[in-house]
Amino acid sequence: MRDEDVPAKTAASSRRQTADVDATDSMPFSRGVSLYDSIYGFAMTLLIANVDPPSADAWQSAAALLASGVGTQLLGFALSFVVIAVVWRANVRLTRRLSGADGPVTALNLLAAALVILIAFTTQGISDPVATDLPLPTALYALNIAAVSLTQTVMYQVARARGLESPRRPDQHNRLEVLGALTTPCVFLASVPVAMFFDANTAKLTWLLLIVINPLTGVLIARSIRADR
Repeated sequence: MRDEDVPAKTAASSRRQTADVDATDSMPFSRGVSLYDSIYGFAMTLLIANVDPPSADAWQSAAALLASGVGTQLLGFALSFVVIAVVWRANVRLTRRLSGADGPVTALNLLAAALVILIAFTTQGISDPVATDLPLPTALYALNIAAVSLTQTVMYQVARARGLESPRRPDQHNRLEVLGALTTPCVFLASVPVAMFFDANTAKLTWLLLIVINPLTGVLIARSIRADR
């Protein structure tokens, strides 16, 4: 191969790679983002299917209504609604940092969306009054949420490795944000053995740690990034 052929082949390869990327200002990328938003919104709406309509007698008083089990179901609905909202917000934030999306990034985003839809199923296990105290439903729910969070993190790191982060942040800042993103799946994964070998309700209580850990982690990461600039 002649030396002058190398730049030509490199340019051709670059053009093919660019052609496989949907830029943020393109119609395919916009339609993809709209699809993700629709999926997350549908998953939120689907959660109401886990709330069974109480019998007529249950409406006689608040005590009777709670005794019917609807309180546990509504608590599960509220928990998963907040979880999906947080996950959707994270997806929006990460997507805005990208200059486009190629095949692998799109596939990972779709996988994350599929796992979000699955939340409606795993919510049934933790909100059903008959199953809420069982270890398996709690463990499956925790695994589901951890999988969603990890998939979104992997999606962004793959996009970054493929040159789709714009503007590209320093590696040190990226590592700090990855550590911050791992707090949520780590807490949910840690609750799995607690549920399976100790108690399901105690495992659910460990999720409350995120109310303190996530804001604190965010503040520490933001300070570290500012100090590094």
